[in-house]
Amino acid sequence: MNAGTRAEGRRGVLVASDLDRTLIYSAAALHLTMPDAEAPRLLCVEVYEHRPLSYMTETAAALLGTLAAGATFVPATTRTREQYRRVRLPVPEPEFAICANGGHLLVRGETDRDWQRTVAARLHAECASLEEVREHLLRTADPSWLLKERTAEDLFAYLVVDRERLPATWVKELAAWADPRGWTVSLQGRKIYAVPKPLTKSAALAEVARRTDATRTLTAGDSLLDADLLLAADHGWRPGHGELAETGWTAPHVTALSERGVAAGESIVRAFLEESAVG
Repeated sequence: MNAGTRAEGRRGVLVASDLDRTLIYSAAALHLTMPDAEAPRLLCVEVYEHRPLSYMTETAAALLGTLAAGATFVPATTRTREQYRRVRLPVPEPEFAICANGGHLLVRGETDRDWQRTVAARLHAECASLEEVREHLLRTADPSWLLKERTAEDLFAYLVVDRERLPATWVKELAAWADPRGWTVSLQGRKIYAVPKPLTKSAALAEVARRTDATRTLTAGDSLLDADLLLAADHGWRPGHGELAETGWTAPHVTALSERGVAAGESIVRAFLEESAVG
């Protein structure tokens, strides 16, 4: 298949990927288990407080550039808009980006106000307030393992915890409390997220698909907050690490990769490129 045919095959394809621990990786999450001399060359894609923070392999970066040149590539992250804007992916600025787990849709880098109003109306109608959830988190969390408490974009809340001291049952008890109030709970590394159920990456992705007349959708993610994104796709991928892998989550059209760490990120981009070319 020549380059022109591959580009033609990618037209109408929408590719949405989670960022942290799916496409980009902190030093702690790289999982470089090979001998040092065989480790892949890395590209830094995020700096925070004057220090390098997130990476992808140089091979993944090159593949992502090829992918973005022919398909509609959409970063889909739980990060706030400010946190997302720190990431410098090796592609031109995507036309669309999903932030705050679907709470914000960026169009050419700017917040789409129509989408913002749509989300706000759904949260008001279907969920307990952020204030109620935050109060419960602070009242039930133990200072002995609670390191930080934060809210994101006035949409959801999360805690940074000491995993070694966190009681094994606390997250399950929180999820049981949150569920009838229209909220979901996800444990990702040292962070416990409490997110309104209507606040999903898949809802924002459906809006992008509508606007772009996409004929095929490919997605990737590693956490329970990415499950809806994977289920909404024609084909999805999850790495061999993360919440979904730990729980054994899968679906018929989702490929569970064996690779872990930054190698999984490279495999995901390669799979996106190959699948979009034949799709």
